[in-house]
Amino acid sequence: MKKVFPDARAALQGLLHDGMTIMSGGFGLCGIPELLINAIRESEIRDLTVVSNNAGIDGAGLGLLLETRQVRRMIASYVGENKLFEELYLKGELELEFNPQGTLAERIRAGGAGIPAFFTKTGVGTLVAEGKEVREFEGERYVMERALFADLAIIHAWKGDAEGNLVYRKTARNFNPIMATAARVTVAEVEALVEPGRIDPDHIHTPGVFVQRIVHGRSFEKRIEQRTVQKRPQA
Repeated sequence: MKKVFPDARAALQGLLHDGMTIMSGGFGLCGIPELLINAIRESEIRDLTVVSNNAGIDGAGLGLLLETRQVRRMIASYVGENKLFEELYLKGELELEFNPQGTLAERIRAGGAGIPAFFTKTGVGTLVAEGKEVREFEGERYVMERALFADLAIIHAWKGDAEGNLVYRKTARNFNPIMATAARVTVAEVEALVEPGRIDPDHIHTPGVFVQRIVHGRSFEKRIEQRTVQKRPQA
């Protein structure tokens, strides 16, 4: 089966529909699937549930889908860099499910592993546990968290081959590998595309069995959310 597509729009063709759940890799603006996010924006699909560590920033990343009101519900762990997100949420135009970051990562990992739910201490006795089952194990209370599984995962990798084997670069690995396992279809955008066999098997982070479609991006705008510069001391 051919996995390589000419561009992001072609890679998403036939996969998108209103009301679907999408996992989007990245942490802040690091390792985000920017080409695929732009293609989803252009598709104009609506009522999306998006699972991501956060919602990008105003005017970049998933913030672009907030601008067009395509996202109905966010499942995230942090949204503090996005003023539009706050505005939509306070107006009741955006639903939000907050998760402790480790819990979010484990919910995604569990979904990819076929584990429907798990128990964790994190959130016991707080708003996080409201409406959820709490059990006691060996004298300690744990809250049950349900696994997450999406219709589509969009991820970003540094290098990939035509079979879908992927390598991530440094901190851009973040949520991408686990999301690649936790969706019915995974589409990856890569910065470098090589022939099968050119990647050392020991260097592969995501095996090709988890990736159905690939797009080779040749131009990426790698933004930095915040930059603090300190003046050099006088000599």
